[in-house]
Amino acid sequence: MKHQSIKEIGVKPLEWIDNKVRFIEVSMLPEKVSYVETDSYERIAEAIERLEIRGAPAIGVAAALGIALAVVKSSAKTVNGIVLDAVKAARRLEKTRPTAVNLFWAIDRMERRINELSKIVASISEFKRLVVEEAIKIMFEDIEVNVRIGVNGAELIEDGDTILTHCNAGSLATAGFGTALGVIRAAVKQGKKVRVIATETRPLLQGARLTTWELMQDKIPVTLITDNMVGYIMGKGLVDKVVVGADRILLSGHVANKIGTYSIAVLAKHHNIPFYVAAPTSTIDPKSKQIPIEERDPNEVRTVLNKVWIAPRDVPVYNPAFDITPPELVTAIITEKGVIWPPYPENIPKTLQLK
Repeated sequence: MKHQSIKEIGVKPLEWIDNKVRFIEVSMLPEKVSYVETDSYERIAEAIERLEIRGAPAIGVAAALGIALAVVKSSAKTVNGIVLDAVKAARRLEKTRPTAVNLFWAIDRMERRINELSKIVASISEFKRLVVEEAIKIMFEDIEVNVRIGVNGAELIEDGDTILTHCNAGSLATAGFGTALGVIRAAVKQGKKVRVIATETRPLLQGARLTTWELMQDKIPVTLITDNMVGYIMGKGLVDKVVVGADRILLSGHVANKIGTYSIAVLAKHHNIPFYVAAPTSTIDPKSKQIPIEERDPNEVRTVLNKVWIAPRDVPVYNPAFDITPPELVTAIITEKGVIWPPYPENIPKTLQLK
């Protein structure tokens, strides 16, 4: 896929335009399609924290673009001085959200490239150009990877399937095309007639606000349900497959994804429904044995989108943003390098070509 093929994927959640980052403020959807342009890495960091940019691949791309902004805006008179500004931006960006490993993957890749360039490039303008080039490369690679995930995953989808998905793992959660929704889009492109059931995804309603909006833009049939309806509709035989995204996957096959994913996986297992995880290999964490789970503002639960209070203002709240699905509940993991089947401790390292 060439860079200009981004036009083929509809929504452009992140763009680099004239040394600025332009992004869709997804917290405004579906009421308003609002774009923000910035030349500040601090604004990118705040957007990640506020979920104006969200989704594991998207925040990784955003972090890379944020570091590029820091380099472009640097007033340092030497390459080494610019490197220090880039490192400052990287440290700020890595503090934004703890669970999605793509964030740290992208920051690490940008820092490695910056260190490499600092040893071989003396020209400030050329150094800045090459750093920006790396960030843009990460962005377009994400789209290409998502398309390959879609093609690989579409082989698991049959004509006439009804697919349940949770949260939003579409274009808005990536640089474009999507992971879980990329599988659905690819199946539709193959001529398969599929229907989607989207869970609302409390407390921030990413499924209701974002997934349904994306699918309706693409004219893919979608039905919205509340999170607590999943068992009922599975029991009635209304779901053929589950496809979700991921924020971090361990070599063991444990999958961190939006809170509620684990419950859906348990129900899918009980009803003998295949449960697939679609994610790029950059979401696989080859180092960690445990996954840090982000806990968010209690008012996300006490209110609906911080607009309507639905609970006493002082009621204690537990608000983990993610949960962990154990490998025995995961039918397969769909990546750009192919579909990974159990046993995961053996097959994930093979896919990553780890020794």
